[in-house]
Amino acid sequence: YGARTVFRSAIVIFTLGSILCGLSTSLADFVLYRIIQGMGGAMMVPVGRLVILRSIPKADLVTALAWLTVPALIGPVLGPPLGGFITTYFDWRLIFFINVPIGILGVILATRFIENVREVDVPPLDLKGLVLSGLGLAGVVFGFAVMGEEMVPLWVAGAVTAIGVVALAFYVAHARRTPHAVLDLGLLKLPTFRAGVVGASIFRVGIGALPFLLPLMLQISFGLSPLASGLLTFASSAGALIMKTTAAPIIRRFGFRRILVVNSLLSAAFIAVNALFTPETPHLVISVVLLIGGFFRSLEFTALNAIAYADVEQADMSRATSFASVAQQISISMGVAVAGLVLEVMRGMRGSETLILSDFTPAFLIVAAISALSVFSFLRLPKDAGAEMAGRKRPDHNDTLPDPRGEVQPNP
Repeated sequence: YGARTVFRSAIVIFTLGSILCGLSTSLADFVLYRIIQGMGGAMMVPVGRLVILRSIPKADLVTALAWLTVPALIGPVLGPPLGGFITTYFDWRLIFFINVPIGILGVILATRFIENVREVDVPPLDLKGLVLSGLGLAGVVFGFAVMGEEMVPLWVAGAVTAIGVVALAFYVAHARRTPHAVLDLGLLKLPTFRAGVVGASIFRVGIGALPFLLPLMLQISFGLSPLASGLLTFASSAGALIMKTTAAPIIRRFGFRRILVVNSLLSAAFIAVNALFTPETPHLVISVVLLIGGFFRSLEFTALNAIAYADVEQADMSRATSFASVAQQISISMGVAVAGLVLEVMRGMRGSETLILSDFTPAFLIVAAISALSVFSFLRLPKDAGAEMAGRKRPDHNDTLPDPRGEVQPNP
Protein backbone atom coordinates (compact mmCIF):
# COMPACT_ATOMS: atom_id res chain seq x y z
CA TYR A 1 0.00 0.00 0.00
CA GLY A 2 2.98 2.32 0.18
CA ALA A 3 4.91 3.96 3.01
CA ARG A 4 2.82 7.15 3.13
CA THR A 5 -0.51 5.30 3.15
CA VAL A 6 0.53 2.95 5.94
CA PHE A 7 2.12 5.74 8.00
CA ARG A 8 -0.96 7.96 7.78
CA SER A 9 -3.21 5.01 8.61
CA ALA A 10 -1.06 4.29 11.66
CA ILE A 11 -1.42 7.88 12.89
CA VAL A 12 -5.20 7.75 12.41
CA ILE A 13 -5.47 4.45 14.33
CA PHE A 14 -3.29 5.80 17.15
CA THR A 15 -5.33 9.02 17.35
CA LEU A 16 -8.62 7.10 17.31
CA GLY A 17 -7.33 4.84 20.09
CA SER A 18 -6.36 7.92 22.11
CA ILE A 19 -9.87 9.38 21.77
CA LEU A 20 -11.44 6.10 22.84
CA CYS A 21 -9.08 5.86 25.85
CA GLY A 22 -10.16 9.31 26.95
CA LEU A 23 -13.81 8.32 26.65
CA SER A 24 -13.48 4.91 28.35
CA THR A 25 -15.70 4.24 31.38
CA SER A 26 -14.26 0.94 32.64
CA LEU A 27 -10.91 -0.81 32.99
CA ALA A 28 -11.85 -3.40 30.35
CA ASP A 29 -12.74 -0.69 27.83
CA PHE A 30 -9.55 1.21 28.64
CA VAL A 31 -7.35 -1.87 28.07
CA LEU A 32 -9.10 -2.61 24.75
CA TYR A 33 -8.64 0.94 23.52
CA ARG A 34 -5.00 0.97 24.62
CA ILE A 35 -4.51 -2.12 22.44
CA ILE A 36 -5.92 -0.18 19.48
CA GLN A 37 -3.67 2.77 20.31
CA GLY A 38 -0.67 0.44 20.58
CA MET A 39 -1.41 -1.08 17.17
CA GLY A 40 -1.23 2.34 15.58
CA GLY A 41 1.98 3.22 17.38
CA ALA A 42 3.59 -0.09 16.44
CA MET A 43 2.80 0.52 12.76
CA MET A 44 4.48 3.93 12.76
CA VAL A 45 7.92 2.87 13.99
CA PRO A 46 9.03 0.40 11.27
CA VAL A 47 7.61 2.50 8.43
CA GLY A 48 9.40 5.66 9.55
CA ARG A 49 12.65 3.78 10.05
CA LEU A 50 12.33 2.05 6.67
CA VAL A 51 11.95 5.40 4.87
CA ILE A 52 15.20 6.60 6.48
CA LEU A 53 17.11 3.37 5.78
CA ARG A 54 16.21 3.43 2.10
CA SER A 55 16.99 7.09 1.49
CA ILE A 56 20.16 7.78 3.53
CA PRO A 57 23.69 6.48 2.70
CA LYS A 58 25.07 4.05 5.28
CA ALA A 59 27.84 6.44 6.30
CA ASP A 60 25.18 8.95 7.43
CA LEU A 61 22.75 6.49 9.02
CA VAL A 62 23.99 6.85 12.61
CA THR A 63 23.31 10.58 12.56
CA ALA A 64 20.01 10.14 10.70
CA LEU A 65 18.72 7.45 13.07
CA ALA A 66 19.79 9.54 16.06
CA TRP A 67 17.77 12.49 14.79
CA LEU A 68 14.88 10.16 13.92
CA THR A 69 14.46 9.37 17.62
CA VAL A 70 14.63 12.99 18.78
CA PRO A 71 10.87 13.59 18.31
CA ALA A 72 10.23 10.37 20.22
CA LEU A 73 12.40 11.70 23.06
CA ILE A 74 10.57 15.02 23.24
CA GLY A 75 7.49 13.10 24.41
CA PRO A 76 9.28 11.51 27.41
CA VAL A 77 10.90 14.87 28.20
CA LEU A 78 7.61 16.78 28.23
CA GLY A 79 5.33 13.85 29.08
CA PRO A 80 6.13 13.18 32.76
CA PRO A 81 5.86 16.80 33.97
CA LEU A 82 2.96 17.61 31.65
CA GLY A 83 1.12 14.39 32.45
CA GLY A 84 1.75 14.89 36.17
CA PHE A 85 0.46 18.47 35.95
CA ILE A 86 -2.70 17.41 34.12
CA THR A 87 -3.35 14.47 36.46
CA THR A 88 -2.74 16.57 39.57
CA TYR A 89 -4.77 19.66 38.64
CA PHE A 90 -7.17 18.55 35.89
CA ASP A 91 -8.46 15.22 34.52
CA TRP A 92 -6.31 12.28 33.37
CA ARG A 93 -8.47 11.97 30.24
CA LEU A 94 -6.89 15.13 28.85
CA ILE A 95 -3.60 13.21 28.50
CA PHE A 96 -5.16 11.22 25.67
CA PHE A 97 -7.08 14.09 24.06
CA ILE A 98 -3.79 16.00 23.62
CA ASN A 99 -2.87 13.40 20.98
CA VAL A 100 -5.73 14.52 18.70
CA PRO A 101 -4.23 17.79 17.35
CA ILE A 102 -0.80 16.12 17.23
CA GLY A 103 -2.28 13.27 15.16
CA ILE A 104 -3.96 15.69 12.75
CA LEU A 105 -0.68 17.57 12.30
CA GLY A 106 1.13 14.26 11.73
CA VAL A 107 -1.24 13.26 8.93
CA ILE A 108 -0.77 16.64 7.24
CA LEU A 109 3.04 16.47 7.46
CA ALA A 110 3.13 12.84 6.26
CA THR A 111 1.02 13.79 3.25
CA ARG A 112 3.36 16.68 2.50
CA PHE A 113 6.79 15.12 2.97
CA ILE A 114 6.66 11.28 2.74
CA GLU A 115 6.69 9.66 -0.69
CA ASN A 116 4.32 6.74 -1.17
CA VAL A 117 7.13 4.26 -1.87
CA ARG A 118 5.96 0.71 -2.62
CA GLU A 119 7.73 -2.64 -2.87
CA VAL A 120 8.40 -3.75 -6.44
CA ASP A 121 7.92 -7.43 -5.69
CA VAL A 122 5.39 -8.02 -2.91
CA PRO A 123 5.57 -11.58 -1.48
CA PRO A 124 2.35 -13.28 -0.36
CA LEU A 125 1.28 -12.70 3.24
CA ASP A 126 2.52 -15.44 5.56
CA LEU A 127 -0.84 -15.88 7.28
CA LYS A 128 0.12 -19.05 9.15
CA GLY A 129 3.32 -17.45 10.41
CA LEU A 130 1.39 -14.32 11.42
CA VAL A 131 -1.02 -16.37 13.54
CA LEU A 132 1.68 -18.53 15.13
CA SER A 133 4.04 -15.66 15.93
CA GLY A 134 1.25 -13.41 17.18
CA LEU A 135 -0.21 -16.13 19.39
CA GLY A 136 3.21 -17.09 20.70
CA LEU A 137 4.46 -13.60 21.50
CA ALA A 138 1.15 -12.49 23.01
CA GLY A 139 0.94 -15.64 25.12
CA VAL A 140 4.44 -15.32 26.56
CA VAL A 141 4.15 -11.60 27.32
CA PHE A 142 0.64 -11.85 28.77
CA GLY A 143 1.53 -14.94 30.80
CA PHE A 144 4.51 -13.22 32.40
CA ALA A 145 2.53 -10.02 32.96
CA VAL A 146 -0.27 -11.68 34.95
CA MET A 147 1.86 -14.25 36.74
CA GLY A 148 1.63 -13.48 40.42
CA GLU A 149 -1.34 -11.16 39.91
CA GLU A 150 -4.63 -11.93 41.60
CA MET A 151 -6.65 -11.21 38.47
CA VAL A 152 -6.13 -14.76 37.15
CA PRO A 153 -5.15 -18.03 38.85
CA LEU A 154 -1.48 -19.00 38.65
CA TRP A 155 -2.25 -22.11 36.59
CA VAL A 156 -3.98 -19.94 33.95
CA ALA A 157 -0.93 -17.68 33.65
CA GLY A 158 1.31 -20.76 33.36
CA ALA A 159 -0.93 -22.34 30.74
CA VAL A 160 -1.03 -19.16 28.63
CA THR A 161 2.76 -18.87 28.81
CA ALA A 162 3.15 -22.55 27.82
CA ILE A 163 0.81 -22.09 24.86
CA GLY A 164 2.88 -19.09 23.78
CA VAL A 165 6.14 -21.05 23.98
CA VAL A 166 4.66 -23.95 21.96
CA ALA A 167 3.31 -21.56 19.33
CA LEU A 168 6.73 -19.92 18.99
CA ALA A 169 8.36 -23.34 18.60
CA PHE A 170 5.93 -24.17 15.81
CA TYR A 171 6.65 -20.80 14.21
CA VAL A 172 10.41 -21.45 14.20
CA ALA A 173 9.82 -24.76 12.42
CA HIS A 174 7.44 -23.04 9.99
CA ALA A 175 9.81 -20.15 9.27
CA ARG A 176 12.70 -22.47 8.39
CA ARG A 177 10.78 -23.98 5.51
CA THR A 178 8.92 -20.85 4.36
CA PRO A 179 10.73 -18.54 1.89
CA HIS A 180 8.79 -15.40 2.88
CA ALA A 181 8.16 -15.87 6.60
CA VAL A 182 6.55 -12.93 8.39
CA LEU A 183 9.61 -12.79 10.69
CA ASP A 184 12.66 -13.81 8.66
CA LEU A 185 14.83 -15.80 11.07
CA GLY A 186 17.51 -16.05 8.38
CA LEU A 187 18.47 -12.45 9.11
CA LEU A 188 19.83 -13.60 12.46
CA LYS A 189 22.74 -15.20 10.59
CA LEU A 190 24.15 -11.68 10.21
CA PRO A 191 26.26 -10.99 13.34
CA THR A 192 25.38 -7.29 13.37
CA PHE A 193 21.65 -7.90 12.97
CA ARG A 194 21.76 -10.62 15.62
CA ALA A 195 23.43 -8.22 18.07
CA GLY A 196 20.93 -5.49 17.17
CA VAL A 197 17.98 -7.81 17.83
CA VAL A 198 18.96 -10.52 20.33
CA GLY A 199 21.45 -8.46 22.34
CA ALA A 200 19.21 -5.41 22.14
CA SER A 201 16.21 -7.41 23.33
CA ILE A 202 18.07 -8.57 26.43
CA PHE A 203 19.21 -5.01 27.07
CA ARG A 204 15.71 -3.60 26.60
CA VAL A 205 14.11 -6.09 28.99
CA GLY A 206 15.95 -4.32 31.77
CA ILE A 207 15.55 -0.83 30.34
CA GLY A 208 11.84 -1.28 29.64
CA ALA A 209 11.19 -1.83 33.34
CA LEU A 210 12.65 1.52 34.41
CA PRO A 211 9.76 3.81 33.31
CA PHE A 212 7.44 1.43 35.17
CA LEU A 213 9.41 1.01 38.40
CA LEU A 214 10.70 4.52 38.96
CA PRO A 215 7.43 6.53 38.93
CA LEU A 216 5.78 3.78 40.97
CA MET A 217 8.48 3.97 43.64
CA LEU A 218 8.49 7.77 43.71
CA GLN A 219 4.73 8.01 44.12
CA ILE A 220 3.99 4.99 46.37
CA SER A 221 7.11 4.75 48.53
CA PHE A 222 8.31 8.37 48.47
CA GLY A 223 4.82 9.87 48.62
CA LEU A 224 5.43 12.28 45.73
CA SER A 225 2.61 13.68 43.62
CA PRO A 226 2.40 12.71 39.93
CA LEU A 227 3.70 16.18 39.04
CA ALA A 228 6.70 15.98 41.38
CA SER A 229 7.46 12.45 40.17
CA GLY A 230 7.25 13.58 36.55
CA LEU A 231 9.62 16.48 37.15
CA LEU A 232 12.21 14.08 38.59
CA THR A 233 11.95 11.41 35.87
CA PHE A 234 12.10 14.21 33.29
CA ALA A 235 15.88 14.27 33.92
CA SER A 236 16.36 10.83 32.35
CA SER A 237 14.76 11.86 29.06
CA ALA A 238 16.65 15.16 29.11
CA GLY A 239 19.94 13.23 29.33
CA ALA A 240 18.86 11.06 26.41
CA LEU A 241 18.02 14.11 24.34
CA ILE A 242 21.38 15.74 25.08
CA MET A 243 23.20 12.62 23.94
CA LYS A 244 21.68 12.65 20.46
CA THR A 245 23.91 15.54 19.39
CA THR A 246 27.08 13.63 20.32
CA ALA A 247 26.19 10.02 19.43
CA ALA A 248 27.68 9.94 15.93
CA PRO A 249 31.12 11.39 16.89
CA ILE A 250 31.36 9.04 19.89
CA ILE A 251 30.55 5.96 17.80
CA ARG A 252 32.94 7.14 15.08
CA ARG A 253 35.71 7.54 17.64
CA PHE A 254 35.32 4.26 19.51
CA GLY A 255 33.42 1.97 17.13
CA PHE A 256 30.21 0.02 17.65
CA ARG A 257 31.64 -2.99 19.48
CA ARG A 258 33.47 -1.03 22.16
CA ILE A 259 30.51 1.31 22.71
CA LEU A 260 28.01 -1.54 23.02
CA VAL A 261 30.16 -3.57 25.42
CA VAL A 262 31.20 -0.79 27.80
CA ASN A 263 28.01 1.21 27.60
CA SER A 264 25.72 -1.76 28.30
CA LEU A 265 27.50 -2.29 31.62
CA LEU A 266 27.41 1.42 32.47
CA SER A 267 23.70 1.60 31.66
CA ALA A 268 22.99 -1.45 33.81
CA ALA A 269 24.97 0.08 36.69
CA PHE A 270 22.88 3.25 36.58
CA ILE A 271 19.70 1.16 36.70
CA ALA A 272 21.01 -0.63 39.79
CA VAL A 273 21.78 2.71 41.49
CA ASN A 274 18.03 3.38 41.61
CA ALA A 275 17.82 0.66 44.27
CA LEU A 276 19.80 2.92 46.63
CA PHE A 277 17.35 5.83 46.55
CA THR A 278 15.36 6.61 49.69
CA PRO A 279 12.84 9.33 50.53
CA GLU A 280 15.74 11.17 52.19
CA THR A 281 17.88 11.19 49.04
CA PRO A 282 18.17 14.79 47.77
CA HIS A 283 16.15 15.33 44.63
CA LEU A 284 19.18 16.95 43.01
CA VAL A 285 21.17 13.71 43.45
CA ILE A 286 18.33 11.66 41.96
CA SER A 287 18.07 14.05 39.00
CA VAL A 288 21.81 13.92 38.29
CA VAL A 289 21.85 10.10 38.41
CA LEU A 290 18.84 9.91 36.09
CA LEU A 291 20.36 12.49 33.73
CA ILE A 292 23.66 10.57 33.37
CA GLY A 293 21.86 7.22 33.14
CA GLY A 294 19.58 8.57 30.42
CA PHE A 295 22.64 9.75 28.49
CA PHE A 296 24.27 6.30 28.51
CA ARG A 297 21.06 4.41 27.74
CA SER A 298 20.32 6.70 24.80
CA LEU A 299 23.82 6.16 23.42
CA GLU A 300 23.28 2.40 23.62
CA PHE A 301 19.92 2.65 21.88
CA THR A 302 21.40 4.77 19.09
CA ALA A 303 24.19 2.26 18.49
CA LEU A 304 21.80 -0.70 18.60
CA ASN A 305 19.29 0.91 16.23
CA ALA A 306 22.08 1.48 13.71
CA ILE A 307 24.20 -1.69 14.00
CA ALA A 308 21.19 -3.90 13.28
CA TYR A 309 21.11 -2.66 9.66
CA ALA A 310 24.85 -2.40 9.01
CA ASP A 311 25.00 -5.53 6.82
CA VAL A 312 21.36 -5.88 5.71
CA GLU A 313 20.80 -5.69 1.95
CA GLN A 314 18.33 -3.13 0.60
CA ALA A 315 16.00 -5.90 -0.57
CA ASP A 316 15.74 -7.21 3.00
CA MET A 317 15.31 -3.84 4.75
CA SER A 318 11.53 -4.08 5.03
CA ARG A 319 11.65 -7.49 6.73
CA ALA A 320 14.56 -6.40 8.91
CA THR A 321 12.77 -3.31 10.21
CA SER A 322 9.63 -5.32 10.94
CA PHE A 323 11.62 -8.00 12.78
CA ALA A 324 13.57 -5.45 14.83
CA SER A 325 10.45 -3.45 15.71
CA VAL A 326 8.59 -6.54 16.92
CA ALA A 327 11.57 -7.59 19.04
CA GLN A 328 11.84 -4.08 20.49
CA GLN A 329 8.20 -3.87 21.53
CA ILE A 330 8.14 -7.39 22.96
CA SER A 331 11.34 -6.93 24.98
CA ILE A 332 10.10 -3.66 26.51
CA SER A 333 6.81 -5.35 27.42
CA MET A 334 8.73 -8.24 28.94
CA GLY A 335 10.70 -5.74 31.00
CA VAL A 336 7.51 -4.35 32.52
CA ALA A 337 6.20 -7.89 33.07
CA VAL A 338 9.38 -9.05 34.82
CA ALA A 339 9.45 -5.96 37.04
CA GLY A 340 5.79 -6.39 37.94
CA LEU A 341 6.33 -10.06 38.72
CA VAL A 342 9.23 -9.29 41.06
CA LEU A 343 7.15 -6.67 42.89
CA GLU A 344 4.25 -9.08 43.28
CA VAL A 345 6.51 -11.84 44.58
CA MET A 346 8.09 -9.50 47.13
CA ARG A 347 4.69 -8.23 48.24
CA GLY A 348 3.34 -11.76 48.49
CA MET A 349 6.29 -12.92 50.58
CA ARG A 350 5.43 -10.24 53.12
CA GLY A 351 1.75 -11.14 53.04
CA SER A 352 0.82 -7.52 52.43
CA GLU A 353 -1.56 -5.87 50.00
CA THR A 354 0.59 -2.78 49.50
CA LEU A 355 4.08 -2.17 48.14
CA ILE A 356 6.85 -0.74 50.29
CA LEU A 357 10.28 0.65 49.44
CA SER A 358 12.15 -2.61 50.09
CA ASP A 359 10.08 -4.35 47.38
CA PHE A 360 11.67 -2.15 44.73
CA THR A 361 15.29 -2.94 45.63
CA PRO A 362 15.39 -6.49 44.17
CA ALA A 363 13.30 -5.36 41.20
CA PHE A 364 15.86 -2.73 40.19
CA LEU A 365 18.78 -5.11 40.78
CA ILE A 366 17.23 -7.96 38.78
CA VAL A 367 16.36 -5.85 35.74
CA ALA A 368 19.83 -4.27 35.89
CA ALA A 369 21.40 -7.75 35.87
CA ILE A 370 19.29 -8.72 32.86
CA SER A 371 20.48 -5.64 30.96
CA ALA A 372 24.09 -6.44 31.82
CA LEU A 373 23.73 -9.94 30.32
CA SER A 374 23.45 -8.33 26.87
CA VAL A 375 27.21 -7.72 26.97
CA PHE A 376 27.86 -11.36 26.02
CA SER A 377 26.04 -10.84 22.73
CA PHE A 378 28.04 -7.70 21.96
CA LEU A 379 31.37 -9.36 22.78
CA ARG A 380 30.79 -11.74 19.85
CA LEU A 381 30.82 -8.89 17.35
CA PRO A 382 33.95 -8.46 15.22
CA LYS A 383 36.04 -5.44 16.16
CA ASP A 384 35.25 -3.68 12.87
CA ALA A 385 31.49 -4.36 13.01
CA GLY A 386 29.55 -1.58 11.31
CA ALA A 387 32.74 0.25 10.34
CA GLU A 388 31.23 1.72 7.17
CA MET A 389 28.17 2.94 9.03
CA ALA A 390 30.29 4.41 11.83
CA GLY A 391 32.52 6.22 9.34
CA ARG A 392 35.56 4.16 10.35
CA LYS A 393 37.88 2.54 7.79
CA ARG A 394 37.68 -1.23 7.67
CA PRO A 395 40.94 -3.18 7.66
CA ASP A 396 41.86 -4.11 4.11
CA HIS A 397 41.63 -7.89 4.02
CA ASN A 398 42.46 -8.07 0.30
CA ASP A 399 46.15 -7.30 0.68
CA THR A 400 46.92 -10.95 1.45
CA LEU A 401 45.43 -14.28 0.50
CA PRO A 402 45.72 -17.58 2.40
CA ASP A 403 47.30 -20.39 0.39
CA PRO A 404 46.29 -24.07 0.76
CA ARG A 405 49.24 -24.70 3.10
CA GLY A 406 47.96 -22.11 5.59
CA GLU A 407 50.64 -19.52 4.77
CA VAL A 408 49.77 -15.98 3.81
CA GLN A 409 50.71 -15.00 0.25
CA PRO A 410 50.65 -11.48 -1.29
CA ASN A 411 47.52 -10.74 -3.27
CA PRO A 412 48.43 -10.61 -6.97
